[in-house]
Amino acid sequence: MMEPKQLIQEPAELKPLRIGTHVFDQRLILGTGKYDSFEQMGSSFDIVQAECVTIAVRREKLHDSSGRNILDYLDLNKTTLLPNTSGCYDVETALRCARMGREILRGLENPGSEWVKLEVLGSSRSLLPDVMETLKATEALVKEGFEVLCYTTDDPIMARKLKDAGAASVMPAGAPIGSGLGIVNPNNLQIILEELKQGDPDYPIIVDAGVGTASDAAIAMELGADAVLLNTAVARAKDPIKMALAMHYAVKSGRLAYLAGRIDKSRYASASSPEHGLIADRPGRG
Repeated sequence: MMEPKQLIQEPAELKPLRIGTHVFDQRLILGTGKYDSFEQMGSSFDIVQAECVTIAVRREKLHDSSGRNILDYLDLNKTTLLPNTSGCYDVETALRCARMGREILRGLENPGSEWVKLEVLGSSRSLLPDVMETLKATEALVKEGFEVLCYTTDDPIMARKLKDAGAASVMPAGAPIGSGLGIVNPNNLQIILEELKQGDPDYPIIVDAGVGTASDAAIAMELGADAVLLNTAVARAKDPIKMALAMHYAVKSGRLAYLAGRIDKSRYASASSPEHGLIADRPGRG
């Protein structure tokens, strides 16, 4: 019989998350955009003890209307910044933003200075990536020594190409950015997980974009994703701080459910109580 304290201890398998040379206990990565205030953003990060947050080098306003700096609301002693190239639509612009992000972090002496979340978009309406441009940019940045986390579609073939190009992590979209549609193609995500982890089980696959609520994050993790990156679902929730906490628990529970192994699905019922040994089966019982 397990002692009560043992029941609430987290299994060792829940951690750590390794992405290139970076190691994290938490598997929820949050973005810094779209919050109503820096205070709201900081509180959302604090409540989940965020270890990694992504910031758009091109789009992010480092200062608000009062002149306050977003970096003042991030504890850089506990949080690793992940620069991203959001808003870039071609290789050269993405490369320039990646290099800018590297220099910013070097100036802050933040340990994430040699990595980048790469986004090379193909449509301003869907915000889906241009996968060919993404592949070219990945190859170029890897040659420059970057650890590249690639935002991409849920195409298993392109996911394989990006990994082969040296991406530190492949990040398939659950759905279009900010859509809140959840995991629209779980079958493709499962194929990506199986293909990229074959012979390399620790290779990190991070679901990026489209998560709308906690159940979406849990589903992504239950399928076998190593982490979830999201922004809009928390920042634009009616109560971002509560939603951040919900996402935190969803990612943990989804990971634990994946490690535990779900039962097989069946078209018919399966009795959970024994069929033999009931009182009615005993001699002398009617």
